[in-house]
Amino acid sequence: MEKIINEIMEKKIGDVEVNHSLAKYTTYKVGGKARAIVHPKNIDKLIELMEILGENDIKYFVLGNGSNVLFSDYDYEGVIIKLDNFDNIEFLDNEIVVGAGYSLVKLSNEAVKMGLAGLEFASGIPGTVGGATFMNAGAYNSDMKSVIKSVKVLTPDLKVINLTNTEMNFAYRDSFLQHNKGYICLEVTLKLWHGDKDTLEDIIKDRKLKRKKTQPLEYPSAGSVFRNPDGMFAGKLIEDLDLKGYQVGGAMISKKHANFIINTGSATASDIKEIVDYIKEKVYQEYGIKLRVEQRLVNWDD
Repeated sequence: MEKIINEIMEKKIGDVEVNHSLAKYTTYKVGGKARAIVHPKNIDKLIELMEILGENDIKYFVLGNGSNVLFSDYDYEGVIIKLDNFDNIEFLDNEIVVGAGYSLVKLSNEAVKMGLAGLEFASGIPGTVGGATFMNAGAYNSDMKSVIKSVKVLTPDLKVINLTNTEMNFAYRDSFLQHNKGYICLEVTLKLWHGDKDTLEDIIKDRKLKRKKTQPLEYPSAGSVFRNPDGMFAGKLIEDLDLKGYQVGGAMISKKHANFIINTGSATASDIKEIVDYIKEKVYQEYGIKLRVEQRLVNWDD
């Protein structure tokens, strides 16, 4: 692996961090070390990186803002790819072309400044554009599917192509990218609509206040842990089992919102995972419902 890291550095792919804790790059603030975290400079350098990894059969994981992922406490014996440098943005009337590494919250705010409507739902989602597209992130009965026109991706055979909204196969917290390994989101074209700037700003302000009241924003977390079953709310099912405040080590089910697990300051990834499994077991025992984890579990044995 050291030889591979040296090759990545010699080819000046981008900044490289060696044996670096993943806690820095996840909103849970937990996780083991990564053998290498690479920040490719551009698409050409990303392609070079993928060629190196492919030729040497090195596993990799493309990480956005780390806001919807739970790495284990074990070291990740591969390469973490961060697309921070893919942060271009261009406004074309009511369309926005934006890089995968751009902050979704920042994008939502920039759209409102331009008097463009459609991204207000994203004003409180702390992810990147690429991560949000991968997950089809959403809130307030809207999601990325409702605003994406097309997605520029790198294919497994290292070709750059565009996928239409239809080809992305968006569904609830789901997309084509989740089921087709090796495709990497590079850039997204959004189609919004013109709106009243003051009205849009008021909507965002109101929702920010609501989040402060209903979500444990003062603690590290990764947002909603479970997807909502059809016609139900996962948080309500968990709350009705009187599980708010349930704690394992430094991890706890939020007393403010039952579908949030928070790091009270000393949590390990294993603490969080133990609570996730406990909730799934209790909900199934009581309701016969198999909750689906919304967050991505990476580098676990099971």
